[in-house]
Amino acid sequence: MSEDPGAAFFEQLVRDALDEVPEEIRGLMTNVAVTVEDEPPPGRNLLGLYEGIPWGSRDPYYAGALPDKITIYRLPLERIAGGNPERLRRAVRRTVFHEIAHHFGISDQRLIEIDRY
Repeated sequence: MSEDPGAAFFEQLVRDALDEVPEEIRGLMTNVAVTVEDEPPPGRNLLGLYEGIPWGSRDPYYAGALPDKITIYRLPLERIAGGNPERLRRAVRRTVFHEIAHHFGISDQRLIEIDRY
């Protein structure tokens, strides 16, 4: 846990969002780590990032693979929230759910089509 109270609050928001994922979905989330970083890589305008092999694309040779990774970027989300804790909570939840969708192989285009982007 971070010593920065803002970072600690943010990390709790991420844990809360993960707790809100329905149990049947959480049970399918295997070999994935969720992390928090302050900023995305230079030149990338991101709130979150999924890196890995989407759940539906895993083949029999997937066993033993390194964990997939979902990274949630704290400072861009805090900037969007503008100091409003409830707005931050909603933005974190939306971002966590968005990256989980990518973990299950749902593309940005599909998220737009179903009005969940």
